[in-house]
Amino acid sequence: MCLPSCVSDVLSPLPDSYSPQFVEAAWYSWWEKQGFFKPEYGPNPCGVFMMCIPPPNVTGSLHLGHALTNAIQDCLTRWHRMRGETTLWNPGCDHAGIATQVVVEKKLMKERKMSRHDLGRENFIQEVWKWKNEKGDRIYHQLKKLGSSLDWDRACFTMDDKLSFAVQEAFIRMHEEGVIYRSKRLVNWSCTLNSAISDIEVRSYLLMFISLMSQCHSLLSMINEWENEEVVVATTRIETMLGDTAVAVHPNDSRYQHLNGKMVVHPFCDRKMPIVFDDFVDMSFGTGAVKITPAHDHNDYEVGERHKLPFINILDENGLLINVPPPFLGMKRFEARKAVLQALKDLGQFKEVKDNPMVVPVCSRSKDIVEPLLKPQWYVDCREMGKQAADVVRNGELKIIPDHHLKTWFNWMDNIRDWCISRQLWWGHRIPAYFVTLNDPSDMDGHYWVSGRSQEEAREKAAKRFNVTADKISLRQDEDVLDTWFSSGIFPFSIFGWPNESEDLRVFYPGTVLETGHDILFFWVARMVMMSLKLTGSLPFKEVYLHAVVRDAHGRKMSKSLGNVIDPLDVITGISLEGLYALLMDSNLDPLEIEKAKQGQKSDYPSGIPECGTDALRFALCAYTSQGRDINLDVNRILGYRHFCNKLWNAVKFLCGSESVSDRWILSRLSAAVALCDSGFQAYDFSTITTAIYNFWLYELCDVYLESVKPVLSRTDSEGQKQADICRQTLYTCLEVGLRLLSPLMPFVTEELFQRLPRRHAQDSPPSICVTPYPETSEVSSAQRSKDVDRQMEFVMSVVKTIRSLRADYNLTKTRADCETSHSTLHTHLQLTRFSRDALIQGLGQYLYLYGPFQTEWESV
Repeated sequence: MCLPSCVSDVLSPLPDSYSPQFVEAAWYSWWEKQGFFKPEYGPNPCGVFMMCIPPPNVTGSLHLGHALTNAIQDCLTRWHRMRGETTLWNPGCDHAGIATQVVVEKKLMKERKMSRHDLGRENFIQEVWKWKNEKGDRIYHQLKKLGSSLDWDRACFTMDDKLSFAVQEAFIRMHEEGVIYRSKRLVNWSCTLNSAISDIEVRSYLLMFISLMSQCHSLLSMINEWENEEVVVATTRIETMLGDTAVAVHPNDSRYQHLNGKMVVHPFCDRKMPIVFDDFVDMSFGTGAVKITPAHDHNDYEVGERHKLPFINILDENGLLINVPPPFLGMKRFEARKAVLQALKDLGQFKEVKDNPMVVPVCSRSKDIVEPLLKPQWYVDCREMGKQAADVVRNGELKIIPDHHLKTWFNWMDNIRDWCISRQLWWGHRIPAYFVTLNDPSDMDGHYWVSGRSQEEAREKAAKRFNVTADKISLRQDEDVLDTWFSSGIFPFSIFGWPNESEDLRVFYPGTVLETGHDILFFWVARMVMMSLKLTGSLPFKEVYLHAVVRDAHGRKMSKSLGNVIDPLDVITGISLEGLYALLMDSNLDPLEIEKAKQGQKSDYPSGIPECGTDALRFALCAYTSQGRDINLDVNRILGYRHFCNKLWNAVKFLCGSESVSDRWILSRLSAAVALCDSGFQAYDFSTITTAIYNFWLYELCDVYLESVKPVLSRTDSEGQKQADICRQTLYTCLEVGLRLLSPLMPFVTEELFQRLPRRHAQDSPPSICVTPYPETSEVSSAQRSKDVDRQMEFVMSVVKTIRSLRADYNLTKTRADCETSHSTLHTHLQLTRFSRDALIQGLGQYLYLYGPFQTEWESV
């Protein structure tokens, strides 16, 4: 098989030192060209492994969270592939409805001074597709730089025809069954985006707000007379009092027991509002009486439902006041806040202000404060699906790793709410539902929603539903699109052509495992489980492995505003401090924030970020997984693994019967490392894998074994040559097996070094390390450890340490001249150590040849 010409000539001498740029230049394109990443490559004796990528946003740029996700996923994929399984890691990309629409709208306004409404829906969608085709594959390029062994021929985009058809089919089936329904409820509304947004797009900030104490004059109904009494309530959103329809107090609050069944009058109109008793009221907060605005607060909504209160909407989609008295009509919501406060003061009904902490919901996309707003939307009834998703975990059908996430899973699934799936956007899967109107004035009940794969199908359904001819039906398709998480929820089977039968669907669905961050356990993982059970009757995967969240070295969440977000490509190739500054200047940060971020960068990376390479980054990320929920990432540690790569390089460069104690010992350590790696992969314990490999290569192979065999390989006598041959075979085994152990984590450097190793059986040798068998303990099982071997090697290592110490103490090198200079001093010291002659010969014999002139004398000690 031909190697890539642009990769270093592996037949030429190995360069003196390791260079990530040299090693990682072109192996990936060769792997891809040879089809090593395709499940069809090679035989299938060991079953199937399938995993789908958590589809990154088409607008996305790789960050260290992505790097962690893909390092772990690629390790798993490469390990299963090397075990001989039919292995598929399926790539894909999410259309990212809100994010992509915002990007293209900003581009339109900046370049052409136009809004999407100026273009119209069809032309705007064409602009989005144009942008996607030009810019949308950046994330794929970055994934390839990370060495991700995905089958790119199977790459899917959630707006592709195949996936769009599956989304449409899923909606229609669930709508016809009644699982999807339409209802008018409170949603998270972004006035800037003019759309409902999902919970994951809402960020909550704890701020100190002013609590405004105001009063509602009560009109208390008494027998044959009226008596006035005031009830004072507190609020942090005083403008919403224009939509108040009740005052609530706790049923056990003795201060208000006499008001049971009474009414109060709104300060700005004649609206009479009941005083209701409800357990949700905190008696210790404020006056213990709270205003209820059912149409603009999630808690108040539930109170309104329980007590059947009127729902008065006082905001339109742009945040302007409606359905309010004239002084406030048409005001912007935050201008109305000041106006209402002043009006209360003018009426003499304002009491006082107090500082009060308040959680404020902010849209992560627009940075606008989110408004709870009553809107008719499409919902998924999740009660039964949530119960199923909880049950499959409880009975062990689905395993979640680590198990400390189980509490979160059950809390969500056991208390699940219905899912709002409609978004007021143009970019996305347009909802395949049609509003029906009968062209028959005699039928006033003909308003209904039907779903259909086409307008013709919807018309036929409507005609059948209302028992009229099709020409009596008028249809209007819903303008909204589906929540992006809806299409992501069916990703594990839509990528294989569901609902149509296909070979890929038969072979690769259900998948084996899902690996992702724990922060989207509910938003994506739970929805995949629910929708797969609902639409296919099976789980989408058997196991879920959830990795930690990446933070900076100080434990801070990575944020652009802190200037601590690291592009993994900058770690791979290196970047100067000035380069980091330039990235900040290209951002949308406020100038003051840029200066703060610069100070943070200067403190953390005074000389910039050195070139570490992909392999070192991947290895470091996997090693970090032992930290638990959060990973405090220190670039210096990544650099340490870059030095580790140099150790591998030099070990292989060093190589280019009865076994000695050293030989038997290192093979036993290799066997132990193989066993630890196998158990680590089985348990998703990546820190155990990295520790086992690191310890074997660095502390056992390089620091001990290679040092002990250097004099053996330098011998020229016949007995020495025999010993050297055995040593070379042992060393070859360690290097070849050790590289295969490391390959899933460091694919580039291991490929480079593997290609340079001589082959024991060239005719049967696999073309690439990524398709060689992963090591098993049976390969090195003959190297069983014994107490005698361990004891002798402990002695060898103690002598090695002694000699190294002597070198430093007496400023010795390995040359004869230097050794002769300090002959008497060294000899005297060795006599004082009282090493026995037999021990020296048995445990250190070969090592003594480093000091040729002293061999006879040392043996006589």
